[in-house]
Amino acid sequence: MKRNKITVVGSGNVGATTGLFAALKELGDVVLVDIVQGVPQGKALDIAETGPVAGFDAHVVGSNSYEATEESDIVIITAGLPRKPGMSRDDLVKINAGIVKSVTEQIIKYSPDCIIIVVSNPLDAMVYTCQKVSGFPKERIIGMAGVLDSTRFRAFVAEALEVSVESVQGFVLGGHGDTMVPMTRYATVGGVPLPELMDAKTINAIVERTKNGGGEFLPLLNTSAWVAPAASIIDMVESIVKDKKKVLPCAAQLDGEYGVSGLFIGVLAKLGKRGMEGVIEVKLDPAEKALFEKTVAHVEELKGKVDEILF
Repeated sequence: MKRNKITVVGSGNVGATTGLFAALKELGDVVLVDIVQGVPQGKALDIAETGPVAGFDAHVVGSNSYEATEESDIVIITAGLPRKPGMSRDDLVKINAGIVKSVTEQIIKYSPDCIIIVVSNPLDAMVYTCQKVSGFPKERIIGMAGVLDSTRFRAFVAEALEVSVESVQGFVLGGHGDTMVPMTRYATVGGVPLPELMDAKTINAIVERTKNGGGEFLPLLNTSAWVAPAASIIDMVESIVKDKKKVLPCAAQLDGEYGVSGLFIGVLAKLGKRGMEGVIEVKLDPAEKALFEKTVAHVEELKGKVDEILF
């Protein structure tokens, strides 16, 4: 039986760790692609040599050429300049829009039927760039952000309550970072609503920490996180490859949901073998709706910047 083929564009910390997780879970054969000579080849070799110990048979290769990615089923774009201290995600628009445009052109040349997961920042603008260049239907372009924000939120709640992370359920909507829409009233611990277990001050502190989740790493490591982002990507990939149809928060192109059309906004989406198979719309209270509208306005602004730069 033919294995799935998973390409990861960008062999930095996020890309290489994503490749490792994909191999460990045997989700498919993995191709790492990067413009830097030797880097994807070396990291792929290191991952491949892990196979006998970790017990996976997935083939892992690295390349500086997109020819090696031909007929990929899923392509994950992590390429782009990472944030440095003092930079916002929006500061990256001009540089990363050009990178994502170039990467997308190569992807669609060799894998016209693939599903693309965009990770590059600023996420909402980059997933729009990818869709604009590729012309792919909305089902086959998805942005990863909400899974990461949600897993951070769940980790912080579990830490505060000293419970297993597996007992904590919760999700966020909206943009990645400052324009995140925390849905704390939907969060539960062992099925118990979070507001019954924590006071508002503690919940708000966790929300603020989640919003600044990426920024917390910058003064510590002088770069962004990579293990949790890679694990979040793989959560999406696994749902698609195995047709699990998990409902996950991710950037999906809306078509009337929440009164929005044509923009990629962080919402709950069902992920299966066809990609983004449907948006799960939840009711927003007035405060949540105000935050969601703020996200929409911000994404509109970023979309305008991308159009001005590239199109």
